[in-house]
Amino acid sequence: MGESDRAEAASGTPAMRFTLREFAGGLGDLGTFLPIAAALSAVNHMNIALIFVFAGLMNIASGLVFRLPVPVQPMKAIAAVAIAEAMTPGAIGAAGMTMGVVMTVLALVGLVDWIDRVVPRAIIRGIQAGIGAKLIVRSSQWIFDLPPTGMDSVLVALIAVVLLVVLRRGRIPALLLVFTGGVVIAWLRAGEAAGAGDAITLGVVVPSGQEWWLGLTRGALPQLPLTMLNSVLAVCTLSADLFPRRPIRPRTMSLSVGLMNLVCVPFGGMPMCHGAGGLAAQYRFGARTAGSVVMLGVCKIAVGVGFAGMLGSLVAAYPRSLLAAMLVLAGVTLMRPARESLRAGSEAAVMLATGAAIVLIGTLEGFVLGCLICAILAMTARARGAGK
Repeated sequence: MGESDRAEAASGTPAMRFTLREFAGGLGDLGTFLPIAAALSAVNHMNIALIFVFAGLMNIASGLVFRLPVPVQPMKAIAAVAIAEAMTPGAIGAAGMTMGVVMTVLALVGLVDWIDRVVPRAIIRGIQAGIGAKLIVRSSQWIFDLPPTGMDSVLVALIAVVLLVVLRRGRIPALLLVFTGGVVIAWLRAGEAAGAGDAITLGVVVPSGQEWWLGLTRGALPQLPLTMLNSVLAVCTLSADLFPRRPIRPRTMSLSVGLMNLVCVPFGGMPMCHGAGGLAAQYRFGARTAGSVVMLGVCKIAVGVGFAGMLGSLVAAYPRSLLAAMLVLAGVTLMRPARESLRAGSEAAVMLATGAAIVLIGTLEGFVLGCLICAILAMTARARGAGK
């Protein structure tokens, strides 16, 4: 980070800016949004035009409320289970609405602030490091599964990474060049298939009793710890790192997640949250003000409304190599704040164990392991104190 970037971060930059660099920064989180939106459309028959429109509206609302480049992301655990098990739109809606109620209640009664106070910072740093490493691993797997050459290949991914690193401080934002190239490739790959798709048909999602049960047990329960840890605690910690004069309170973040899902999911939007990885990615590629996510939201709405018929095909054809390149650098950015915990031996142990467990097993397991290590260290310290 350069001196000008540090000054911008420290000042809080409350005013929105609408520049090419801000716009490029807003595109930084599309590596998560695009593949999940495409899969929910293709596998679960959700209306992809509505997914884009509601996500765009929430991008704009988040920018206006937080005055920072806070991302809007799919709820990954719900999306992963939904795609793997081909859940119905009703069951997905039930999971999202359940999360909306839970996160809103946690915010209103103040439990989320208590959770923030009792969870050690080393565990939060471990979550950031683990999720960042997981992004790097997942995107690297995408790259290694590609053919060596072609429009969507290992070569394209390597060129994209080099451009994003070498040109990151150029006059023209490198991510904007890479993303635009991906749109051209997607258009060429989609061909005639990019002519028919879902139109916008707004309706009310009314889950059946079985869908409510599936949404609760298969979707909401696995999602809850991930949302609490990454979409609330970790993103608030990262916001304080990047914008120290404008940190976001966990209660406000939790309420935002809850209301997003209560407003959008009943009408066909996908379950959504905020996230530390998305904030890191957007900051990494130039987002410093809420203008970045407001512009992104306007673009999503315009694309959802204006290109509804071809949107599914274009998103499905977007080069995975370019999405992977974005995710690699986003993961690196997310891991950087965790370096602070390496200065203290006990904090380093907690952070490294938490992060490793997240990569190898899962977020909840990493959190539990981190808590166990913290408890053991605390008991050991008390025993030593009593023995003196």
